[in-house]
Amino acid sequence: MPRLMLTDELWSKLKAILLEDRVYNKLEHRQTLEGILYRLRVGCPWRDLPECFGLWNTIYRRFLLWSRKGILMRLFKTLAKN
Repeated sequence: MPRLMLTDELWSKLKAILLEDRVYNKLEHRQTLEGILYRLRVGCPWRDLPECFGLWNTIYRRFLLWSRKGILMRLFKTLAKN
């Protein structure tokens, strides 16, 4: 399994941002964000994401949606502060 980046404390801050932006509180959103961070960190194609993050297509679609809405930028700014 790939190394994960989000601590429980950091995830609670990021989850609050997702809820402010009307993103439903789903358990898989943490794994989705971990998958996005993993993909950005290692530079692999979306299709080569490890299965532990979920379906690559779901992660990719959420990446596009959250990028267009500015949600990812807010999440990344929060990550940069810590």
